[in-house]
Amino acid sequence: MALDQSFVGRTYPPTEPYEVGREKIREFAEAVGETNPVYSDPEAAKAFGHPDVIAPPTFVFSITFRAAGQVIEDPQLGLDYSRVVHGDQRFVYVRPVRAGDRLTVTSTIESIKSLAGNDILDIRGEVHDEAGEHVVTAWTKLVARGPEEA
Repeated sequence: MALDQSFVGRTYPPTEPYEVGREKIREFAEAVGETNPVYSDPEAAKAFGHPDVIAPPTFVFSITFRAAGQVIEDPQLGLDYSRVVHGDQRFVYVRPVRAGDRLTVTSTIESIKSLAGNDILDIRGEVHDEAGEHVVTAWTKLVARGPEEA
């Protein structure tokens, strides 16, 4: 069953603040094989003009995807998550995510398309810091595979 087009443009409430910790950044950088010292050494980060360690660019996915859960779990939308695959991801940064940031995410459904029996859902996550400053926008594309034919 195709997803309801009337959900395009629907915005969900901002998430509770997520506090970005140095250790979380270090663990993430290590997990993705990132060795740049700006991700683990506060002095190296300061040498590059940052107030503390910064997060690798894809770190914010863990925050924005959790926020997209509001969309995914919306019973009115009718998304069958057991049929979903992650189709694409992109980020546009205003500034890097830093240790000590307290970030909130506001998710909006940007588009819903049907293609070859699949529903394609684009979710935009606007990430702001505690002062309300825009940090990054993340776009997540989810593909809900259509039912298999016998």
